[in-house]
Amino acid sequence: MILLNNSHKLLALYKSLARSIPESLKVYGSVYHINHGNPFNMEVLVDSWPEYQMVIIRPQKQEMTDDMDSYTNVYHMFSKEPEKSQEVLKNCEIINWKQRLQIQGLQESLGEGIRAAAFSKSVKVEHSTAVLLVTEDILKLNASNKSKFGSWAETGHPDDDFEREIPNFKYAQLDVSYSGLVNDNWKRGQNERSLRFIKRCIEDLPAACVLGPEGVPVSWVTMDPSCEVGMAYSMEKYRRAGNMARVMVRYMKYLRQKNIPFYLSVREENEYSRRFVGQLGFFEASCEWHQWICYPQNLVPF
Repeated sequence: MILLNNSHKLLALYKSLARSIPESLKVYGSVYHINHGNPFNMEVLVDSWPEYQMVIIRPQKQEMTDDMDSYTNVYHMFSKEPEKSQEVLKNCEIINWKQRLQIQGLQESLGEGIRAAAFSKSVKVEHSTAVLLVTEDILKLNASNKSKFGSWAETGHPDDDFEREIPNFKYAQLDVSYSGLVNDNWKRGQNERSLRFIKRCIEDLPAACVLGPEGVPVSWVTMDPSCEVGMAYSMEKYRRAGNMARVMVRYMKYLRQKNIPFYLSVREENEYSRRFVGQLGFFEASCEWHQWICYPQNLVPF
C-alpha cells in the first residue's frame, strides 16, 4: 500500500471518490477532514496511484497508543473490487491486529476479506449493520463529480419555521464542556475512552445544540472524523417539542453553506428515527452501513 500525503494527490483522490458515492462516503468524508486541517491525524493508503482499487484511512501511528481504545483505532475502507480485499489485508501490515479496533465501510462484500484476514491473525470479528441515510445533494456529487453542494435554496428542506427562535430556547454551537453530558447519553459511550473521543469531536468538528431554559443543552448533534452525523439526542423532558428538528435544520444548513459532506446511519429497528430523518430530507441509500469490531482472542469482547 502507498501512503498518499501530497495535498494535490489527496484533492485528486477526493474528487475521484465522489464518482463512487454512496459506497465511498466513509472514505470520502474522511478525506474531506484530512484536506481541511486533519484534526484527527489520519492518513490515507491506496493500493496504487493514480489508478487505485482500494483506499484505507487509518489514524497515524502516534494516535494508536492505547491498544484497548476502539474509538481511536478505527479504519475506514472503500474498494472498487471489494471481493479482492482479502489479498490486500492478509498480505500487508496495514491493520494492527493486536489492538481492539473497528473497521467501517459501506460495502458488505468487504466483510469476507476482513474475516479471512482476521482469522489468519487469530482475531475475532463482530459484524453489525445499519441503514445508511443520505440527502439528494450528496448523491448529486456522484453525477456531477463536483465536490461542492448546491445552495440551501436548491435542495429540499423542511419548513423555515424551524429556524425561528423559540422563547427560552436558543440554537448554539455545542461547547466541549458538555462532553460529559453527551457521553452519558450515548449508548456506545459512557466510558473514559468514549469521553476523550467525544471531546475531540466537539472541539474539532461541527457540533450543535439547542440550549434550554436553564442554559444547558436539551438536544444536540455531532460529527465524526468520517463526516458521519451522530450522537444525536434529546433530553427526555424536552422530547416531542421540535427541538431536535430545529437543531438538525440549522446544522444541515451550516454544513451545506460550508460545503461539508454529511450523512448518517440508523439501526434498522429504529423506525421512529428513520421516519424523523426522512422528514428532514434523508432517504435510504443503495448500500448499507457496516462495522466490523475486531479483537485478539486474548482480549475480551467489547
